[in-house]
Amino acid sequence: MKYKAITVLIVLAFISFSCSKSVEYSEEFKKQTSGKYLYNPDELILVYYENNTLKLNWKGGEMVPVALAENEFFVPDMYKKFHFVTHPETSKQYLSAINEETNEVAYDYLKVNDEYKTPSQYLEAGNYDKALKGFLEIKKQDSTSSYINERDFNRKGYQYLNKKEYEKAIGVFQLNAKLHPDSNNVYDSLADAYLRSGDSLQAYTNYKIALDMNPRNSRAERYVKAYKAKH
Repeated sequence: MKYKAITVLIVLAFISFSCSKSVEYSEEFKKQTSGKYLYNPDELILVYYENNTLKLNWKGGEMVPVALAENEFFVPDMYKKFHFVTHPETSKQYLSAINEETNEVAYDYLKVNDEYKTPSQYLEAGNYDKALKGFLEIKKQDSTSSYINERDFNRKGYQYLNKKEYEKAIGVFQLNAKLHPDSNNVYDSLADAYLRSGDSLQAYTNYKIALDMNPRNSRAERYVKAYKAKH
């Protein structure tokens, strides 16, 4: 069954490729469809045109879809055919996968404005307030979302910390603590970042929180005792 599906896709791609050469995009169509589309709460699909060729950028890689008509194209990487649609009630634009079995119009990927940034993009730019706002919204919609994984943020923070980029590390750990306030580990990591940056008071404050949440945290216990002994 798998081999049959793969064969169908290969044939479709081959046939589609021969059709794509004759597609000409109007300037109005290119202007209307170019831009950013929200693939998921923390990823974008970029749509743009170069020399009358439709291109997508998804997950950091450029893709050249197989054009079938001005408003229909096949993306081999996704194994899907797409078109652009406008919602009749909201007038919002979408990039939509074509369901050839039901022919129902879906509104999959919402077009957002050119200034739109995902929470991760704000995080990379060091705008921790806007990043946190975005991640909190994701958490509100799905508290188990992989986009707010505590370990991933912790790993990212330590990547900065190991490069001695203390401000960035602290920013990531603070964000992680606000997303996961019930985890003693996020405060332990934040305390570690403050300690390495030379802020002993903030290190003590966060080690104390971590210790209160987990009395078996030996590292936090040692630091809290040593700090109290000096002060």
